Amino acid sequence: MRKKIVIAGGTGFIGKYFEKQFRSMGYDVIIISRQRHHLAWDDKQGIVEALNNADMLINLAGKSVDCRYNEKNKQEIIRSRTSTTNLLGKSIQACSNPPSLWINSSTATIYRHAEDRPMSEEGGDIGTGFSVDVAKKWEEALFSFELPATRQVALRIAIVLGKEGGVMTPFKNLVRFGLGGVQGSGNQRFSWIHIDDLFQIVMFLRENEELSGVFNCSSPYPVTNRELMEELRKTMNVKIGLPSPRWLLEIGAVFIKTETELVLKSRWVIPERLERAGYKFTYDKLDKTLDDLLT
Repeated sequence: MRKKIVIAGGTGFIGKYFEKQFRSMGYDVIIISRQRHHLAWDDKQGIVEALNNADMLINLAGKSVDCRYNEKNKQEIIRSRTSTTNLLGKSIQACSNPPSLWINSSTATIYRHAEDRPMSEEGGDIGTGFSVDVAKKWEEALFSFELPATRQVALRIAIVLGKEGGVMTPFKNLVRFGLGGVQGSGNQRFSWIHIDDLFQIVMFLRENEELSGVFNCSSPYPVTNRELMEELRKTMNVKIGLPSPRWLLEIGAVFIKTETELVLKSRWVIPERLERAGYKFTYDKLDKTLDDLLT
């Protein structure tokens, strides 16, 4: 019998990549989504049937944080993560043969703004503010379920770099138009992960059945914003990159309906648990990653 994978919220940049990889490996893939032609979130019986006898559940569902943090958007960002996670947990409880592994997305933004030292799962300081509250509530929803037959894993994912969307598109445009200089002070750390490593981490966690709990999904070599922009210009062969001071970013963020935190927060995250468990990154350094994605 073919193995079955369920990806909740699987129509975004990461979900599409995962679906393609799993299908190429011979898996049946069921997507739960608000979009047509997929299993709908309000089809509760259909979700239980999809999860029954599934090899693994991967939950990526949640409204994009690339928006202004007004009250309406804030509530929707939290609700879209916690309500879907709660629904999936209840659906697993209703299964006669539940998936042995439930991987739930979380975010590396759960840690504080850090320019002094890197944040590991055990030694990192949980931050404060709206984005941190989102991450905490998301993880609380996952781990609130007691599931004896299903391992639960939360992936604290850094900025994902890939060809088909995500942050690479706006970064490329900035550099192309000569605006690829430092953003803010340029000292803020940029923790990132190649989308292929993110997929390989999922497979690694599937194979290593003793692993559960929280994992930082980020390259072991984060860079500063200055180094990131420099490497982008170098790879794209663009000589000039005008800097963007904080005040300019604040104005620009209003116009494009986003928040400067996405650029200015210093995310200095290291994958201590994964490396200790023996995971080897294919794309550990930024230059290798950008060569793969941009050339």
